[in-house]
Amino acid sequence: MGSKLVISLVLVFDLIAFGLAIAAEQRRSTATVVADNEKNYTYCVYDSDIATWFGVGALLFLFLSQVVVMGATKCFCCGSAMRPGGSRSCALILFFVCWLTFLIAEASLLAGAVRNAYHTRYRTLFFVDPPTCQTVRRGVFAAGAAFIFFTTILTELYYITFSKAQNTMNPSYDKNNIGMGTY
Repeated sequence: MGSKLVISLVLVFDLIAFGLAIAAEQRRSTATVVADNEKNYTYCVYDSDIATWFGVGALLFLFLSQVVVMGATKCFCCGSAMRPGGSRSCALILFFVCWLTFLIAEASLLAGAVRNAYHTRYRTLFFVDPPTCQTVRRGVFAAGAAFIFFTTILTELYYITFSKAQNTMNPSYDKNNIGMGTY
């Protein structure tokens, strides 16, 4: 089994990232169309931008979690050779799948944070159609949170199977043993 410190640190970082992504979804910017004092123009007024910073925080904590796991496993390719077997194959598959879900989560969080920070600032004449006050769509940060959840599970499984593949002692691969039999 892998280091309990790495497992718990990654779990804490991922839980913080998940919580921040959920908070970002709940606190998305909303906009209202407001007329100026002379009622000649209309423009958009946005509420707080806290969801942008929640999204950026979730992105950074998820990135930090991935750095910890990849640093502990030496990114799967830069370390001692692993024992052949099912654990190595499973670790390889989990390595690629956890990177895929990580990239999807990061892209979703980044897109949500950028879109939430964008504010339409133009004015239109009062008798013309009101401006479209663009905001981030519902579910962008929630999709990021869902992929953070998947990344958490896959990363933990990857680290455990990687550790198992490195620590598996098979007598036929032991340097001090002649692999002729179990006796």
